[in-house]
Amino acid sequence: MIRDILRLKPPPEIFLEKCLDDLEFIDNTLTFLTGALSGNSEKNHEADQYSYTSDTEWQFSQLLTEFSLDSSPFSPRDYPETRAKIAALRVNSEARRKTLEEAYMPVELVKTEPVVTTLELSGLLGGN
Repeated sequence: MIRDILRLKPPPEIFLEKCLDDLEFIDNTLTFLTGALSGNSEKNHEADQYSYTSDTEWQFSQLLTEFSLDSSPFSPRDYPETRAKIAALRVNSEARRKTLEEAYMPVELVKTEPVVTTLELSGLLGGN
């Protein structure tokens, strides 16, 4: 929705504060989700949730970039007060992405490591 608003180039005096509030809401929601996922011990069952959250985090990061472009209707060049808010949201986003990568990496390694087959196990244990 925020991306659509940016494309419409609405009057900032009406939409700027609301869009910043929406960005903060998304930031808070992603912080909650990241904390819930990284604190979960059943990581093998949560791979899809990690993937969805990671993708949402990436999209949020892209949205922050779009929001801060000079072509944005809320450009920091025209509205310098947005610069600090966007910078803080970007720092939060980068920290969450790092947390997700660190928490998700073991699941990916488990999936990619070769598994010993029944035949190989029998050979290792001295069976025929």
